[in-house]
Parts: sequence; C-alpha cells; structure tokens
Amino acid sequence: MAIFAEMKITFPSAFDFGTSTASYQIETAFEHDWLGAKSRDGHTFARTTDHELRYEEDIKIITSLAPNYRMSLMWSKLQREPYASFDTLAVQQYHALLQGLRSNGVRIMMVIHHFANPQWFSKSGGWENEKNIPLWCDYARKLVDEFGEYVMTWNTFNEPNLYTSLGWIAGEFPPYSKNVFVAYKVIRNIAEAHRQIYAYIKEKHPKKPVGISHNCTVFAAHNHLGYLPALVFDWYFMEYTAGLFKDLDFFGMSYYARVAFDPYPITFMETPHKIKALEKKHDDMWEYYPEGLGENIRRYWSKLKIPIIITENGICTADDEIRVAALRDYMKEIRQCLDEGIDVRGYYHWSAWDNFEWSLGPTYQFGLYGCDLETKERTRKGSADVFSRLAYQKEIEI
Repeated sequence: MAIFAEMKITFPSAFDFGTSTASYQIETAFEHDWLGAKSRDGHTFARTTDHELRYEEDIKIITSLAPNYRMSLMWSKLQREPYASFDTLAVQQYHALLQGLRSNGVRIMMVIHHFANPQWFSKSGGWENEKNIPLWCDYARKLVDEFGEYVMTWNTFNEPNLYTSLGWIAGEFPPYSKNVFVAYKVIRNIAEAHRQIYAYIKEKHPKKPVGISHNCTVFAAHNHLGYLPALVFDWYFMEYTAGLFKDLDFFGMSYYARVAFDPYPITFMETPHKIKALEKKHDDMWEYYPEGLGENIRRYWSKLKIPIIITENGICTADDEIRVAALRDYMKEIRQCLDEGIDVRGYYHWSAWDNFEWSLGPTYQFGLYGCDLETKERTRKGSADVFSRLAYQKEIEI
C-alpha cells in the first residue's frame, strides 16, 4: 500500500536514487564524432561544462544530490587508436574522479557506450561495420579491468534504440544517415557487442548487475492517419530493438514523453503550433505525459519479469517549479508500480546539472543545478533540495 501520510510519498530503504550525466556532455570534447557539431540552438559541440576542470566541486554536487551516480568515461580520451593501451594521464584523471566519488560514499553505475565514438572508430565505419565490434569490445574489457573496482552496476549501452534511430533513420546524430536498412544492421551489431561484454563482465564480476538502458516512449495515434505510423514506431522502437538484448540482469528504462502522430510526429520541438492548438501539456521538447512511465514499467515487467531500473528521467524546462512538479508526478507513478508488486529497483534523474544536450545544445535544460553558458559556474536549483531529500530520506511531499 502506498503511504501518503502527511501528504507525502515514501519509498523502501533499499530503493536506489541517483543522478545521471554522460562524460561527452559535461567534458570538453576530445577527438570524438560529435566534436564541432552544430546544435539546434546555434552552439558548437566543443567546450561543454568544464567537468574535467571541476572534479572537486562536481563531486560535492553529485554527493549532495544522491548516494548513486550514473556516469560514463570518454572512450576517445582513454583510447587514442584501435587496441591501444589507455592513455596514462586520462587514466590518472579518471581514477582521481572515481576515488573522490567513492570516498564520499557514492555508488557508481557505469555506462560503457553513451552515444559517442572516437573519430578513429567512426572513420573505419563505426557501428555499421561488423568488423568493428571487436574494437569496442577491446575498449570495454580494458575499461572493466581498469575501473571495475569502483563500479556497482554496469550499463553497457545507453538507449541503443534511440541512438540508431537518430543516427541512421532521422539523421540528427552522427553519422547523419537516413537508411533504415543500415539502422537494422547497426542495432544488431550493438546487440552482439552487448552479448560479448555481458559475458566478460559476469566472468570478472559475477555479482555485479549488467543491463542496458532502453529509451521508452509512448507512441499514439492522434487521428486515423496516425494509427499506422504510431504502430510502426512502437514495433521498431519498443519491441524489436528491445528484444535483441537477451542477456540482462536488469532492464534499464529512460522515459521522457509521449509522441502522437497525425500522421507526422507532434512534438514541441518540431510542431509547437500543434501542441499549443491541441492544448497538450509539454516541456521544451515533447508532450508531457507522466502516466507513460507507469505504462512502460508495466509493459516491460509483464514481458521480462526481471528487475527494472529507471536509468534516466527528467524534464526539459527552464522553469524549476515545473521540474519539481514533474518529479512528484513521476514518483506517484513509480510508487504505484511498487504497490502492484513490480520489482523497480531504482531511479536516476537526468541530469545532475545542465549540460550540452547533443544535437539540441546547452540551452535545453534538464539539470538540478544550472550551468552558466560562459563561466560554467554551477548554481543549485530548488529542485536539487527536493531531489536530495527524496534520495536520502526516501520521501517527497505531494
């Protein structure tokens, strides 16, 4: 039974709360395939939030927000060419970061691949080339060997369904392709890479959970013309791609939105006039539909019956009061799923601080802390206080 005493929701003591970042979005770009990309808001992907210059400050921020942290390390910085040993200075820097987090009691979920690749990997065909699977697996094995002592949970790939859809169907991510047949090849290559490194991690660290993070979206028909597009997107994005990943100790879910079709997708980014005309709730990117989190938790629980972790969730807005309200809405959904007996193990908020949101740019804000576009100064938002209480005391007022 949900506990709403004194108008608050509480969570079990074993439920894990954390925040999320990706190294590529918070560190200065280094020889990866996003370097120099122009974003929707006009910025260039290069300098992001100066994380590599602010470890001490950022460790304090991360620790203040939650006892768990989902993160990644920059492949292009660690491994400068195929099969190379890791760069000594990069290794030293990342050890310092991870040791600092550990000394503050922060438990790490490590993402091995989060949307970006070294330029040398991309130039050899990237994920389109089946022969490149061993290149990534070599990096992943070295990563596990070098930094595995710090990691509690492994997340091999972040949102492979979204990554392949935006990189090889929509043409918004590198390599900016629009070829659905190549997209099928890419997602299958990624699934095979996951299979191989899953086995390696379980051999080295048999008690540490290994999973993926799957981007979950609710696709719906706005009218009869939208029925078929919604059905096709749902099949590829939610069924086919998820089904390729068989070896999982947990199913990681990210969730942000519902996308309706008329027959074209209706989003605030592309069709703000439609969102407004339909009077749909929205953030700065999509239709806001918190019920979809619960719907997707139930969907994959009924299919997989393995533990579920919300590896990313948040809202894109500069209005922090909306962020706090969204946090409450999402916690209601998770609490209800727990009450139904679904094994949801944790929740990671995206993101710890505002960062460079890939093809969108740094003005698209998800953070519990702000980050000044010029000085990179971090500023704590009110949502950070709400989330910190939730993460450490396992309760949130509603």
